[in-house]
Amino acid sequence: MPNDLHTALPATTPHLRPAEVAALLGVHPKTVSRWAKDGKLPFLRTLGGHRRYPEPAIRELAAGLAREVPA
Repeated sequence: MPNDLHTALPATTPHLRPAEVAALLGVHPKTVSRWAKDGKLPFLRTLGGHRRYPEPAIRELAAGLAREVPA
């Protein structure tokens, strides 16, 4: 059984494109791809091989990062 984050996500969850994730997290889209490749972000692959990121998990991560950064 694979241990990857991207194998356990339900297909009914709304998903974001890399550029949308990058905008939410304030990073470059290549950083999003690198983090996914390193196992730091959960994702699904489309039939065309593109990564899609579960919106609830990304928004939770973004909220957690916002709490860590002093205003």
